[in-house]
Amino acid sequence: MEKIRMPVPIVEMDGDEMTRVIWADIKRLLLEPYIELNTEYYDLGLRHRDETGDSVTLEAAEAIKRLHVGVKCATITPNKQRVEEYGLHGLWKSPNATLRAALDGTVFRTPILTKVASPVVKTWKKPITIARHAYGDIYKATELRIPCAGRAELVFTGEDGKEKRELIYDFAGPGILQGMHNRDDSIVSFARASFAYALSLGQDLWFSCKDTISKQYDGEFRDIFQRVYDEEYRAEFEKAGITYFYTLIDDAVARVIRSEGGFVWALKNYDGDVMSDMVSTAYGSLAMMTSVLVSPDGNFEYEAAHGTVTRHWYRYQAGEKTSTNPVATIFAWSGALRKRAELDSNAPLASFADKLETATIGTIESGFMTKDLALIAEGAGAKVLNTTEFLEKIAEKL
Repeated sequence: MEKIRMPVPIVEMDGDEMTRVIWADIKRLLLEPYIELNTEYYDLGLRHRDETGDSVTLEAAEAIKRLHVGVKCATITPNKQRVEEYGLHGLWKSPNATLRAALDGTVFRTPILTKVASPVVKTWKKPITIARHAYGDIYKATELRIPCAGRAELVFTGEDGKEKRELIYDFAGPGILQGMHNRDDSIVSFARASFAYALSLGQDLWFSCKDTISKQYDGEFRDIFQRVYDEEYRAEFEKAGITYFYTLIDDAVARVIRSEGGFVWALKNYDGDVMSDMVSTAYGSLAMMTSVLVSPDGNFEYEAAHGTVTRHWYRYQAGEKTSTNPVATIFAWSGALRKRAELDSNAPLASFADKLETATIGTIESGFMTKDLALIAEGAGAKVLNTTEFLEKIAEKL
């Protein structure tokens, strides 16, 4: 069979642990037999990031700006235990956060639905897309251990040398302190990306935060969203017959649970991180969630919304075969290939991306699946496969 040509490369970012193993198997079994796979490779595995002082992550971000499409494997954000385990030089930042900050993008995460399992929330009939702000807040925070009693203040020194000060807390003894920030231009980009994405889907957009408590910080998000909507998107939304509304996050959670789905829910960075896990789990599995970072200047980075599956990695190292779900990673590749095809008017590559997703869902709906899906599958007859067997079944259908 003549392989599908791919003249322009995509940025390939390899990762860690079990997902790194799956990454290689997906390429071997599902991509390379059919495509002249053309990638610019960056190793974002933890050891290589440590060896390069994490410069490789910034190099990958610059490559995405140049080639406009990237696909990323799950990676480790180290804690102290990981520093010891891997013999690292330091606590490197989240590579996802680094990429998001460099690309100034918004992350959109949508569950992958199949007929074998209904959402845990019985009212949900359609997917809920999480739009997650991809800059700042606790992911770019500065932290400080307070060793003794004393006064903590928030200080801003303007270009003119003038200072503004606010008391944070008078410590009577040791404690901890965290300072976080955001930028108006990044929030504007987040708002525009959310409105544009909702319009592309023809779905309502919700935005929620905690402006009753965080009156200035979260209030700025609320006000910018409203201003961008009124000045740039209101007419288009009304023409499309869709709506935008803001509500307190407490109220939004209650509304989401009672809804039937079928909308885009925009959230600040941490809120989006947590709620995307909640939504994906309620729809079936953390491994059944697409994730794409969209930057305002037209760059796209596709990834799985889950981690490196460490528990399975330790078992794999011990020689066991694991039933790790590769679907989100497959869809990261298909999404990136489809976007590359769209930008390059490459119809055969676009068709392949569609068929890869159809074959993956079709394999599951034929009764062949990984253990996590079998545990929630409705009806009898689900056949549990290990990861390699599952990928081979998809290859047969493909």
